[in-house]
Amino acid sequence: MKVRKGSRIAGGRASYDANDMDDQNSKLIKTGIAELNDILGGGLRPNRVYLLHGKPGSGKTTLSLQFLLEGIAGGEKVLYVTLSETRQELISAAASHGFSLDGVEIVELIAEDSDLDPDSQYTMYQPSEIELTVTAKAIMDAIEKVNPSRVVIDSLSEIKLIAQSALRFRRQTLALKQFFTGRDCTVFFLDDKTSGDEDLQVESIAHGVISLEQLSPEYGAERRRLKVSKLRGQKYRGGYHDFTIVRGGLEVYPRIVAAEHFADVSPDTIKSGIGEIDALLGGGIDRGTSSLLLGPAGVGKSSLAFQYVVEAAINGDRSVVFSFDERLDTMLKRADGIGIGLRDGMSKGLIDIRTVDPAELSPGEFAHRLRLVTEGKDGKPGVKIVVIDSLNGYLNAMPEERFLTAQLHELLTYLGHLGVTTFLVVAQFGLLGNAMTTAIDTSYLADNVILFRYFETNGEVRQLISVVKKRSGHHERTLREFSIGSTGLSIGPPLSNFQGVLTGTPYKVDLASQ
Repeated sequence: MKVRKGSRIAGGRASYDANDMDDQNSKLIKTGIAELNDILGGGLRPNRVYLLHGKPGSGKTTLSLQFLLEGIAGGEKVLYVTLSETRQELISAAASHGFSLDGVEIVELIAEDSDLDPDSQYTMYQPSEIELTVTAKAIMDAIEKVNPSRVVIDSLSEIKLIAQSALRFRRQTLALKQFFTGRDCTVFFLDDKTSGDEDLQVESIAHGVISLEQLSPEYGAERRRLKVSKLRGQKYRGGYHDFTIVRGGLEVYPRIVAAEHFADVSPDTIKSGIGEIDALLGGGIDRGTSSLLLGPAGVGKSSLAFQYVVEAAINGDRSVVFSFDERLDTMLKRADGIGIGLRDGMSKGLIDIRTVDPAELSPGEFAHRLRLVTEGKDGKPGVKIVVIDSLNGYLNAMPEERFLTAQLHELLTYLGHLGVTTFLVVAQFGLLGNAMTTAIDTSYLADNVILFRYFETNGEVRQLISVVKKRSGHHERTLREFSIGSTGLSIGPPLSNFQGVLTGTPYKVDLASQ
């Protein structure tokens, strides 16, 4: 039996002094995916065994290849042991991402044609005992020969099938882990969960566990997410993190934690450029707050948001509009028709309009895109105003509606900490009267709530605007007529001679008699 320097035999097993590895463990190694490193708290502890599991198609092989290629980039020796895919299949999968596997040692341990011949089958011994021993020895021999610093074993499901019993499988997995101890080698065990019941045995053995999931919503593209289930002795970002598989590998979108982001924010206000609207809001909207623009379709919610965006561009501030409902050309034509100059701000790079397909975008990816433009990581200055038009479209992007409020709260808190002013456009169901409803109540999350309504008078449908909430100070409580013309937005005087305006069918009152 070969015993490595620094080890000793105790009770028939090799044991090691924990202090032998201190220097090697002081530096975390990278996975090849910057965002995953961030989730892991910087990377992985070297010389440990990690479990990477998920159903077929969830991205295990792609992530593993990125892990090995990161080692190649650092001048390390790496090894991929495959028990299910052929070398050519791996090379083909890597080529689809633009990867070259030059420098990656690949060892195939799959059944050959001769193994399938009935004359070659064992009759005096349990085939599983022979096959398991041969497979384990082949893995160890390959590692002894290559002496790699990064290893991927794909997959444990094949070893489990060969073992044919939970006890034999656990013993073999423990033996492999013990074999790696002291070898200066970081190992990924892959498990595709195709061997039957949910098995927590390997999770208890591994130093860390990363779970990959692929979800299939009733409509739209598949959704993928990952979770770090376990990482001994290391602080990591818990919960689910969305990711996609694109050419070039996994793109991971870490869940936003608002408490991790702060910036010095000057206590000033932003203006709309229309004095009457600013007066309604007590002088303007405080920077870093969120405003809910609430009302039926076509009443002018988006137009008011665009007015703030254009005014910000005039003052040299950058804004981004995420449009879930309208195409870009439709939006620009509508803005041109009412005299709001979105095109001018876009030409100067101060207004960025991004159309979003809810069926193709996960909430995590949306939050990640928003974070890039907010923090100026897209190669441009960070934005000062974010418009989400509309929240109804954002809701449609959520596979699980009950978590929308929690995610939205975290998102708004994050933007507020960075001093970004947010406008949320929400379309209500219905047109007139008190029966107006919304898909989800988010009014308590916003710092400001601006209400829009239609009302009918003298055989004509008109619009009104009112500020019903402002957390940070005084605001007008009047109802004012709101109109949209070819020259822009305009606000009329308070509708003091009407009662029941919010019902949609007001009646005039004689103020002189009161």
